[in-house]
Amino acid sequence: MALSRRSFMAAAGAAALYGASPMARAQQNWPERNVRLLVPYPAGGSSDIIARAVSQPLSESLKQTVIVDNRPGANGNLGAAIVAQSGEDRHTLLLCDVGALMISPSVYTKLNFDPNKDLRGVSMLAYSPHILAVHPSVPVNTLAELVALSKKERLNFAVTAMGSAPHVAGVAVEQATQAQWQYVPYKGGSQAITDTIGGQTQIIMNGMLATLPHIQSGKLKAIAVSSRNRMPQVPNVPTIAESGVAGFESGTWQGLMAPASMPPEVAARLSKDLARIMNIPDLKAKLAEQGADVVTMTPADMDKWLLAERQRWAAVVRKADIRLD
Repeated sequence: MALSRRSFMAAAGAAALYGASPMARAQQNWPERNVRLLVPYPAGGSSDIIARAVSQPLSESLKQTVIVDNRPGANGNLGAAIVAQSGEDRHTLLLCDVGALMISPSVYTKLNFDPNKDLRGVSMLAYSPHILAVHPSVPVNTLAELVALSKKERLNFAVTAMGSAPHVAGVAVEQATQAQWQYVPYKGGSQAITDTIGGQTQIIMNGMLATLPHIQSGKLKAIAVSSRNRMPQVPNVPTIAESGVAGFESGTWQGLMAPASMPPEVAARLSKDLARIMNIPDLKAKLAEQGADVVTMTPADMDKWLLAERQRWAAVVRKADIRLD
């Protein structure tokens, strides 16, 4: 009996898939079930904001439900380890501040995974600078005034966690200016912001994406931004470099990483999907309003960037002798 055209095409497709290489079959089959975007921080931070912004359009692109799963702990390393140790399960992905992840190997003596070996870059998503801010009651308006005040009275500096990107960036500013402040660690940026707004801490350095609304509402007072150039959302706020720390630049680099077992073809396909999603005009504009620039990279470019960041911040960590178990 003659096959219909539809049956013939289905049979031909099945034969082609059967004869394809394992990597080609993996690319065609993935994803086979729901995809989990694991965010290793509490809800409300920069990574969580990005994850929830991309989850629905990514679900539509992949034709599978994308679930955001917050797993805070150990400065993001708890969630990162879950993905790094997931082996052949390529349906659990990591969305985090990838710059902070590259700091961890220099800080933690007992890190039970290696970000450069156990994870692979998929795509950078967005960059937002750190914003250095104080409680409105702190009688300073510039970095120089803040440094001078820190030498006269105790100032508590809220950070998302010891060894986090905002912490190490704060240390770099402290090293360059001889400031004297005391770091108070939290389990994520949202609680650090809350306590600084409440006056329990006086200084915060955190991602602009999560912090800018509180600057705009007057609950926090901006001192400087860590970007190379001033941000249009706060044009009157100088950069840290302008404020006396020449060449300074830091920030939160939101990116997506996968287990090292993910085939390159799958990573490349997912990277293209994410680049398209991040450049959807409404999404891009919404993030820009909050101080985040869309920045996308191929997996290969992202891996090179991650290695360079790891080397750059290792020097700061060594000088400050920051070591955590």
